[in-house]
Amino acid sequence: MRDAELSMALLRWYDRHARVMPWRVSPQDRALGVRPDPYRIWLSEVMLQQTTVAAVKDYFHRFTARWPTVADLAAARDEDVMAEWAGLGYYARARNLLKAARAVAQDHAGKFPGNREALLALPGIGPYTASAIAAIAYDEPATVVDGNVERVMARLHAVETPLPPAKAALTALAAELTPAHRPGDYAQAVMDLGATICTPRNPACGLCPWNDVCEARRLGVQAELPRKVAKGEKPTRRGVLWLATQGNRIVLERRPEKGLLGGMLGFPGDGWDGYGGLPPALAEWQEIGDVRHTFTHFHLHLTLCAAELPADVVVSRGALYAPDAFRPADLPTVMRKAYDQLRSVLPR
Repeated sequence: MRDAELSMALLRWYDRHARVMPWRVSPQDRALGVRPDPYRIWLSEVMLQQTTVAAVKDYFHRFTARWPTVADLAAARDEDVMAEWAGLGYYARARNLLKAARAVAQDHAGKFPGNREALLALPGIGPYTASAIAAIAYDEPATVVDGNVERVMARLHAVETPLPPAKAALTALAAELTPAHRPGDYAQAVMDLGATICTPRNPACGLCPWNDVCEARRLGVQAELPRKVAKGEKPTRRGVLWLATQGNRIVLERRPEKGLLGGMLGFPGDGWDGYGGLPPALAEWQEIGDVRHTFTHFHLHLTLCAAELPADVVVSRGALYAPDAFRPADLPTVMRKAYDQLRSVLPR
């Protein structure tokens, strides 16, 4: 079967089985002339990096309700955006989100550039995201390759080279199948195929529109591909968080813009993240437990030390926050775990 025939077969499958997503225009509506909003496509693609669709949907609804256009997001306060992002992880994405929104508002009159090369010039937009926006929002025949597409291509062509060395070859194979007709729908179709049929485990080959031409299925190795280079063990870092209260207020600090959890609100800590630091005040600190959390490149084990500060004690790090001055949900996950432990030992 030729590449064009493969692409058309997948598009026919997509027309019947496209997933419904809050940022997506259905193939039926698209055929009627409804155009996707580049802002919503961009926002969803940034949120979906390293995250699942299920985890992103509520965040997407909150973001678009609060900031319905890129101009609204560009005008938002940094701390408000970081707070809404809390829990999604990879916080550099949120910082770049603001930078890109402001660049679109200031340099492009509030409209996203209409081609891949111009999109690449925006802060935080890499090759994948630029291709996704260009294809889905503007029907540019850009090749969109995420983990789902890599898996589909590796199986369709029985590519034995492991990832990540196979990335370039898999991208080239994906490019051969990207059609000039309906490239936006095709990009979403091949991602849907990987997410719902050609899954990492137990692929549903009997339902796949490409099952008759899948080389991995013919060889019986579809569940083994793509192969991946074995990863080394993640290191474990250890440190301390100081949880201080004074009356009904709690000590929190805004973290540096660059680095781990950059720009987020959290408890003062020591050097587990490379910043170092002393306790926020002289006090009788007591261990109340620990928290464990895993980041992309390491495991983290933090000892929690708590203290009730007398009224005359001055805080040297961070600031005292009243209960109505922040939302626990605004804290990044590791800090929220610590906050929950602190609440469990407070008398009030």
